[in-house]
Amino acid sequence: MASLNVGNLGGFLREQRRNAQLSLRQLADAAGVSNPYLSQIERGLRKPSADILQQLAKALRISAETLYVQAGILDERAPEAAETRSVILADPSLDERQKQVLIQIYESFRKENGLDADAPASAPGEGTEGGTGDDPSAPQS
Repeated sequence: MASLNVGNLGGFLREQRRNAQLSLRQLADAAGVSNPYLSQIERGLRKPSADILQQLAKALRISAETLYVQAGILDERAPEAAETRSVILADPSLDERQKQVLIQIYESFRKENGLDADAPASAPGEGTEGGTGDDPSAPQS
């Protein structure tokens, strides 16, 4: 599991917030997080979840995968894969289990095709709770 690069993430978030000409309070309100929590993220004291990063990205009008890369959750080498994962994670019509299964299937196909062989098999911040533990891409008998 990749460790979050929170120091660089905090500085990047602060820079993006300033470029957007937003105060800490304005960004916190737009993202639905508290002022102290956002301040702690910017100072590198907190490790935000993938969901919080997604909310911050939306409020800053930048791509969530950009923040995932800054946080060390996603690898920058496959932008098309990061975009696909981000779209799946952002879909409000899917529940968390469905998102996890879709990403596992997608990554399984990429691995089968020789792409992202070392990529994790689950979505950023997602566990296997509620799952069956079965490989959704495995051939059925």
